[in-house]
Amino acid sequence: MLDPDNQTLKDIILNAGVCSPEQMKDAEEEHERTGKPLKEILIDFQILSEDQILEVIANSLGTDVVNLNESDPERQVIEMVDGDTARMLGVCPISFDGTTLTVAARNPLNYQVSDELRFLLGKDIMVVVASDSQIDRFIEKFYPVDMESVHDMLAEMDVGDDAASLDAADVESAANEAPIVKFVNAVMYQAIKDKASDIHFEPFEKEFKIRCRVDGALYELAPPPKSLAVPVISRVKILSGLNISERRKPQDGRIQLKIAGKPIDLRVSCLPTYYGESVVLRVLDRSVVNLDLDALGINENVLSRIREVINMPNGIFIITGPTGSGKTTTLYSALKEINKVEDKILTAEDPVEYDLEGIVQLPINDAVGMTFEKALRAFLRQDPDVIMLGETRDLASAEMAVQASLTGHLVFTTLHTNDAAGAVTRLIDMGVEPFLITSSLIAVLGQRLIRRICPGCKTAFTPTDEDLRLLNLERANIGDNKFYYGKGCQLCNNTGYKGRKAITEMLMMSPKLNDLVLQSSPTIVIREKARQLGMETMREDGIRAILNGETTMEEVLKYT
Repeated sequence: MLDPDNQTLKDIILNAGVCSPEQMKDAEEEHERTGKPLKEILIDFQILSEDQILEVIANSLGTDVVNLNESDPERQVIEMVDGDTARMLGVCPISFDGTTLTVAARNPLNYQVSDELRFLLGKDIMVVVASDSQIDRFIEKFYPVDMESVHDMLAEMDVGDDAASLDAADVESAANEAPIVKFVNAVMYQAIKDKASDIHFEPFEKEFKIRCRVDGALYELAPPPKSLAVPVISRVKILSGLNISERRKPQDGRIQLKIAGKPIDLRVSCLPTYYGESVVLRVLDRSVVNLDLDALGINENVLSRIREVINMPNGIFIITGPTGSGKTTTLYSALKEINKVEDKILTAEDPVEYDLEGIVQLPINDAVGMTFEKALRAFLRQDPDVIMLGETRDLASAEMAVQASLTGHLVFTTLHTNDAAGAVTRLIDMGVEPFLITSSLIAVLGQRLIRRICPGCKTAFTPTDEDLRLLNLERANIGDNKFYYGKGCQLCNNTGYKGRKAITEMLMMSPKLNDLVLQSSPTIVIREKARQLGMETMREDGIRAILNGETTMEEVLKYT
């Protein structure tokens, strides 16, 4: 189902007659499949150019398309809209005639943007249309996130070294002061712009660190003064609806905000530590995560086996790997692929991370007794075809999953083990009878996420004999293939990496493996037999990614 902005865009394009209903239907299906904005898909599919889409939008609004590269607004016009508002609403003020402020908007079809500006400024607003890239450049140029100037403002704030002893009213007052509000907004904007998956606010004895996780690696932002840890963290707690006077117990909350008119969901976790509260924000931005099996970077051989498994009528399919290895994304992508009108799909998750249209999703809440086991028990009375269990944590949930598969359901779940073979022995360790495992388990997918080399600074080199020894390779194995690394450039924040891909190993259960499970064989024996039967390990998949120039040997050695 399209959101209101995309629905309006669809209607005005069809009314303008610049695209056929069949072409629009293809674009809609792609939007449903990937979550990408409809405008981007129409351009990617070469159904319409960006200029054509902008022209249609402008005509429907009775306004103009402007070229922001040729726009040079006066300083007082720029100053009418503050940086936070321009970034959050995705607007660029262009001119002011004394009563009406003309702005280019990233989402010109969203009337709430002009309503909000009208309310904030007390002026009439005229919206014009410009390309997204021009708007982004305009905001970067006139409203840069100048962390240094924000730090200067923070340095002038005097909360005192003993901020932790302030009462709740004083803390709230400090947390709502303009420099703190501006600083927290700037940190969140910068992190989301850099496509960070997590933002960490961490107080220590002598410093207050702020770090962002991008492509699986943490990098540090310039730290504010230590004395501002309490007001900054309190500001985050206020935004997420948490109790700012409670600093002794862990708390969980949620922040929903719009950045450049795009809804962003932040899950907030607050943990009391020796030097104050440590807060982690998990960024859930659907436009960054592409829930499509083909987009995960899984090799074709494994991908065809996954598709074979997820279309089976019953049995258990386990995805395994440590925290942050992309298990949930793979599960969601698999569910999305098999989500058809004729099948009832139920999921139990802790927490529900992305809303999937047409799938019934249940959040697990241990505090009120809604455990994975209870959820599964209730699911079986809901006439499901497919069940997704966010995580198999204990014997009770494992036995329920087995029971569900034996009564004709397809069950997807995850386990925390180091490799695919380890999932089988983990189930036995939990107490699941080996004969139940052999009669219900279809396959186990082990996976890790490794960083891709940045295309902007990708550089070839010839590996040394020592490099090859670390990977257990002979020079004959690699032929004329070069290895690659990223030198570091502006595009990748000088890390040498941009984006991630999955490396995987797929263990398909078979009569020979079932015999080993019935004998409660150790992981190493099961792994060796699976390799003899054709399983390619994650290390081997990683080496293929190195030879294809997708990643570095350091990444593969680190994760396999």
